[in-house]
Amino acid sequence: MPEKKKTRKRHQPGGLDILHEDRDIIVADKAPGLLTMATDREKVRTAYYRLTDYVRKGNPKSHERVFIVHRLDREVSGILLFARSMEAQSALQAQWGRVEKHYLALVQGTPPEAEGRFTSYLVENGVHKVKSTTDTERGKLAHTEYTLLGHSQGVSLLDINLLTGRKHQIRVHLSEHNLPIVGDEKYGGKRSGDRRLALHAKSIAFEHPHRGKPCFFETRVPPLFARYWV
Repeated sequence: MPEKKKTRKRHQPGGLDILHEDRDIIVADKAPGLLTMATDREKVRTAYYRLTDYVRKGNPKSHERVFIVHRLDREVSGILLFARSMEAQSALQAQWGRVEKHYLALVQGTPPEAEGRFTSYLVENGVHKVKSTTDTERGKLAHTEYTLLGHSQGVSLLDINLLTGRKHQIRVHLSEHNLPIVGDEKYGGKRSGDRRLALHAKSIAFEHPHRGKPCFFETRVPPLFARYWV
């Protein structure tokens, strides 16, 4: 069975619930609205900044820091994996194509089949929006699998198996198949009454970068999604 651990309880950084930490990794559940890393406009209100402060225990002279392994869009909630060293970061990124990542998505409409896969080449245009393209030289190949978990009042709950990790991949693939994510106004979704993008990184499975043992971590299902579960 994959290794599944709980972290010791101490002060939690704002917008983050730490699910596990050891000498090599930190696994956290990110709230929607929090950036993963800094931008030109925002340097402090990020998961990276807050976790760096967390591992330094408030000591600005400490050399402790975290290393980004992957990112979630600001609007997306759920699991984020950080390394505690460059060696751990490199080991995790080297296996990233084998890491299993599942998301929950609330979408408008119902998929044609209970299970399926979307595949296309994705390219980003000049306004930071992604779309599928037939130009295989410009685009990056992306695969997204889904399973229908529930449906009510024109909204479907999907489990998404993210087979590749392209920018906005889930949002684009669902939108282009007439299944825009609730609250994703950028890709054709209607505004959510919960005022958030209804996409949540639910679980992750990978090999520990030091011990090599299989690890599995998952979050609690947010209430927004749980109400549609069959």
